[in-house]
Amino acid sequence: MVRLELDQVVMRRMKEDDIEIVKALIKEGCEGTENRLILHVLTRPLCLFILAVLSSILRCLIHSFILALAIPVFLLIIFLKITMPRSTGVLGSSRPYWDYVGSSFRGTQDETLQNPFCRISGKTPMAKKPRNRIGPKEKDKDMSTEKITPEREEAAGQVWLADFEGDILGCVFRESEERAGIRRICRLVTGCWYRREGLGRLLVQSLEQRERKTGAHRVYAHVPYPSKVGEAFFRKLGYQQLGGGTDEDEDEEGKLESPERGFLGYSLTKVYYKDL
Repeated sequence: MVRLELDQVVMRRMKEDDIEIVKALIKEGCEGTENRLILHVLTRPLCLFILAVLSSILRCLIHSFILALAIPVFLLIIFLKITMPRSTGVLGSSRPYWDYVGSSFRGTQDETLQNPFCRISGKTPMAKKPRNRIGPKEKDKDMSTEKITPEREEAAGQVWLADFEGDILGCVFRESEERAGIRRICRLVTGCWYRREGLGRLLVQSLEQRERKTGAHRVYAHVPYPSKVGEAFFRKLGYQQLGGGTDEDEDEEGKLESPERGFLGYSLTKVYYKDL
C-alpha cells in the first residue's frame, strides 16, 4: 500500500483524454461485482425453489442427477450474465450506460473541488505532470470531433477525478440533476494501491461541499447489495439507509428513489442518503 499525501491531491473534472484511464480504473475497481450480484440472486429462497423444481422435472427426463442439478443453474447464470448490465458499477443510475464524452469537461482551465486538507496543512497541490493517453490516437480524434450540445452535456452528469502529480487515483460519478436539490452518486472507485488512505472520503466530502453550495439538500448513493465495505464506508460518512425508519417523508421519498431490481424483482442495490 502506498502512503498518500491527501493535501497534494487535486480533484478535477474529467476531460476527454482521461476517458480510457477512467474506464480502466473502473474495470479494476468493479472486478467481481457482477459475479457477487449473480451469487446474491441465486441464493434467494424463491430462486432456489424454482431451481429445485426445474431440477426435479429434468430428473424425470435425464438419468443423471448431477446434470439435472447443474443445467438449470448454468442456464440461469448465462441468462443473468446477458440481462444484467455489464457496467454493474453504475447500478442506481437512471440509464443503462454512462455518456463519457458528454460528461467530459471542455474548459481551458481545470474545474476543481476544494481540498480541505490544504487548509489544514497550509500546502498547495503541486503542478501536475503531463498525462499519457491510453488508447489509439485515431479514437481520440474521433471523440474530439463529436458534437456535444448543451442539453447532452447537462444530461450526461459529471465525473470528478482524484489527480496526484498527473496520475488518476480515483473517481466519483455524479448523475445529472433530475430533481431540484437532489444529487446522486452513481459510482465511487479508488485505485487498489490507494485504498484505506482516505481518498474515497476526500472525494465524497469535497463533492458534497460543492453540491451544498449549489443548493443541494440531499445526496443519494446506491451501493451494490453484497458490498459490506461500501455500506460501512457510507455509514461512516453519515449516510443512512433509505427505508430503515418509519418517517412519512422518508416513505414518500422512497417511492422516488428506489433500489435497482434484477431477476424476480430482488434488489441489487441498497439506497443510502445524507441530508446536507
